[in-house]
Amino acid sequence: MGIKKIFVHVFGCRTSLCEGEYIAGALKSQGFEITENINDDYSAAVIVTCSVTQEADRKCRQSVRRVKKIMGDDGVLAVCGCWAQSLDADEAENLGINILAGSKGKNLIPDAVIKMLENKKIFQDLRRNIFEASGWEELEINAPVLHSRAFMKIQDGCNHFCTYCIIPFLRGRPVSRPVKNIIDEIKKLLDNGIKEIIFTGIHLGLYGRDLDFSLAKLIREVSKIPELKRLRLGSLEPFCLDDDLIDALSDCGAFCRHLHLPLQSGSNEILASMRRGYSAEDFVKICDKAREKISSDIHISSDILVGFPGENDKNFNETLDIMKKAGLGRVHVFPYSERPGTLAANLPEKVSHETKILRTSQAIALGRELYDNYAKKFLGREIEILIENNNKGHERHFIEAVADGENNEIIKAEAVRYNDGKIETASRKLSKNEK
Repeated sequence: MGIKKIFVHVFGCRTSLCEGEYIAGALKSQGFEITENINDDYSAAVIVTCSVTQEADRKCRQSVRRVKKIMGDDGVLAVCGCWAQSLDADEAENLGINILAGSKGKNLIPDAVIKMLENKKIFQDLRRNIFEASGWEELEINAPVLHSRAFMKIQDGCNHFCTYCIIPFLRGRPVSRPVKNIIDEIKKLLDNGIKEIIFTGIHLGLYGRDLDFSLAKLIREVSKIPELKRLRLGSLEPFCLDDDLIDALSDCGAFCRHLHLPLQSGSNEILASMRRGYSAEDFVKICDKAREKISSDIHISSDILVGFPGENDKNFNETLDIMKKAGLGRVHVFPYSERPGTLAANLPEKVSHETKILRTSQAIALGRELYDNYAKKFLGREIEILIENNNKGHERHFIEAVADGENNEIIKAEAVRYNDGKIETASRKLSKNEK
């Protein structure tokens, strides 16, 4: 065929990362070289898109145009994911997209790309009605291609419908991956030398509800795999961290002591308008219980959404207060982005762009201070780091760290300095008995 190099790029969440890994792995298994360099010389490209904000939409559209310009008309461009799900077919063709898949149908992309490279390029729209599609779409990963750690998708879809969020309309109803498939893939990944696995999903806490199962039960099942040493969870809605799940995580030796619990707002008035399903006081209690039952030094990171319609100075200051009361570490801050089709798009009392930018910068500054204070607690302690890229990686509490070592190697070292968001170490390698 003479085509050997394919560009793969992923926008968005960890679930999208997992889907990108599947596509990259499937193409690599067919003899293709995968590149992540957009300026490389490639004849096909796959872009996994995101649509969580208007800015995400803009970046996806910009990337499509740039990639098509680099490849020229002879290149094959496949686009999938949330942004692609809602893209008008005529616009997709005008943008030069050859293969269009949405939130479903990503498993069809590798074969579609290969066939289109061999035959005439005819626009293919592989999208399906996400509310009619049922069952689990298997995306199997033998070993990561784009990352050192393995992102494993175990859940998809959401039925919570927060008033600001478009994702339930683009991902469809909640669906869970069969337990046996998860266990089998974990064992395969471990056999291939993977040191850390991250469970991902669009609404991870809903895992198993369509299988008469639960995330807590799954954690207990995977805890029985003796070779599994490092397990993480992706973003988890606060109200899903119930007593059963807390107990399961506490008992799981492989679970890395880090939880990402999106707060979004510390104002009960705004939380109710968002339809988040918990109060600010509930959030603090959940964090306190996690520290009490799982680990006193567990890292709780979060998301903050500022400038939601109706948010005033009092509401915003309540958010800053709850960030401190909850003892958060790393915080991702986003200005509210209006999404047509959501309930929040019709709410009055819009917050000005200037106010959103100011509040975003204030929340980011507090988040940086909270993370710095948390990370510095580990100075003088011995920490365990998984090297991911160029001597950089994360220790078990998901603090960024620097240590001498090879990619995908576990290093145990003393934390001696904290500099620019990273712990610097006096590194040493684990002995065989410690691994």
